Amino acid sequence: MATDHFAGDPRTNLERMLAGDLYIADDPEIARRQQRAMRLAAGYRAAYVEDARKARPMLAELLAEVGEDVDVRPPLYVDYGSNISIGARTFVNYNLTALDVARITIGEDCQIGPNVQLLTPTHPVEPEPRRDKLEAALPITIGDNVWLGGGVIVCPGVSIGDNSVIGAGSVVTKDVPAGVVAVGNPARPVRTL
Repeated sequence: MATDHFAGDPRTNLERMLAGDLYIADDPEIARRQQRAMRLAAGYRAAYVEDARKARPMLAELLAEVGEDVDVRPPLYVDYGSNISIGARTFVNYNLTALDVARITIGEDCQIGPNVQLLTPTHPVEPEPRRDKLEAALPITIGDNVWLGGGVIVCPGVSIGDNSVIGAGSVVTKDVPAGVVAVGNPARPVRTL
């Protein structure tokens, strides 16, 4: 017999997701929002190839906020897009995967290398609720003037302070303070700037 994880909770799975609570991604509105994001991301990619400036309105429609002089090179992969903010003058290189079940905030003047992953989703460690497809998410915050090297992975709930650098290939599992270089798996500060 399947466990009713939401007994007594009248909210939809979308409402649970937006509240940051455990949910199951079987809500039709969740699927609609994901389809919208895929459609806009594909359109942005096609438009960018023709003219990056003319593609900008599509990026602005996809994401929650896009600052002045932001350059995001496609392809860009998102869950929803509507939970992502990118500050002014930030450059995002090819192949960003930003799973924005929770809020992702990227500050101003950042450099995001190719193949970076910003991953907000979480899943239960216990086998039963994971088998039942429960999931949740924790926000990611990247401060101003941060450089994420190529292939960096930022895990759920992590904040990276202003002016910090994360070395290529690092996996950021815990908060990184402002003004440091952090490298490795898990990423650890190795130098103060």
